[in-house]
Amino acid sequence: MTNGRLQAIADPVVPVRREQLRDEPVTGAKRVILAAPRGYCAGVDRAVVAVEKALEHYGAPVYVRKQIVHNVHVVSTLEQKGAIFVDEVDEVPRGSHLVFSAHGVSPAVVQGAKDRELEAIDATCPLVTKVHREATRFSRDDFHILLIGHAGHEEVEGTMGHAPERTTLVNSPDDVATLIVPETDKLVWLSQTTLSVDETMETVRLLRARFPHLQDPPSDDICYATQNRQVAVRKVAEDADLVIVVGSSNSSNSVRLVEVALEYGAKAAYRVDYASEIRQEWLDGVATVGVTSGASVPEVLVQQVLADLAFAGYRDVDQVVTAEEDLMFSLPKELRRDVSGQPDARGLGGRTRKLDWQTP
Repeated sequence: MTNGRLQAIADPVVPVRREQLRDEPVTGAKRVILAAPRGYCAGVDRAVVAVEKALEHYGAPVYVRKQIVHNVHVVSTLEQKGAIFVDEVDEVPRGSHLVFSAHGVSPAVVQGAKDRELEAIDATCPLVTKVHREATRFSRDDFHILLIGHAGHEEVEGTMGHAPERTTLVNSPDDVATLIVPETDKLVWLSQTTLSVDETMETVRLLRARFPHLQDPPSDDICYATQNRQVAVRKVAEDADLVIVVGSSNSSNSVRLVEVALEYGAKAAYRVDYASEIRQEWLDGVATVGVTSGASVPEVLVQQVLADLAFAGYRDVDQVVTAEEDLMFSLPKELRRDVSGQPDARGLGGRTRKLDWQTP
């Protein structure tokens, strides 16, 4: 891949710390508890491969609306390969190829791409698409929707865009008491897919206490990967003095993992994009370090954390597996064949590989 230039484009280098962590004495044996599942989910894998394959098919540049997934390393890697990330479709030259991010978009964004004659490729996670369809159906059936999610998050904006006149956003349990909702017997809740399971269920409990006629969606909207990673970090947190979550600050599910770790017993928990951000003082007096990563984090970043911790004496690594994951999503239809037009082995499942944490 050349990004339109003559020289090859290398993947971004994972930052290395200037001074290695020190192996300071602590009470007890040092060890790491490594959570599984962690890292890439099926929706993230599909979205990242979609951009990679679009670059293979059409050449650079390929435009992407918003970050394809919320991870600075993934975005930087794709930028160096020729992807250009934009905030809105009107920044994209007419007739160009545009990928919609895994978080989904509103019908207005889709129409905007058509108006600019863009070749749009929809990399929305199928689990987010499911919520979009629910919002559309409930709106069509005259329901008012209480959408549990975070204001400003791209997924929330996309979902609300499917039923803007019939949706009220609920940011947190604290919002429930002051909600202004139309008088109707047809009330249903939906949720952003990457929330804390516990907080969402608490919000639903409070909503139902205030609106007894509130209906549930056909199935839980919080995605399987979000739930699995929260269950895994709960197990790790029980025995951890410190939990390190690899993930970016704008990754809702990564931020939630820090909160869940603290709620379930970790004495301290921090989020980092890269291992080089781990501070020596975090390890003071710490015998057991828990490690996990958000659903948009490549495993190479976790392995760098383990390598840095090994310098500090945390060489004994025990993996705790709380669930097995084998779900894979088909790529967008435009990308299911290779450049020559033949069916691509990745087309019906992204990378066609076991996840990095799974046993062979």
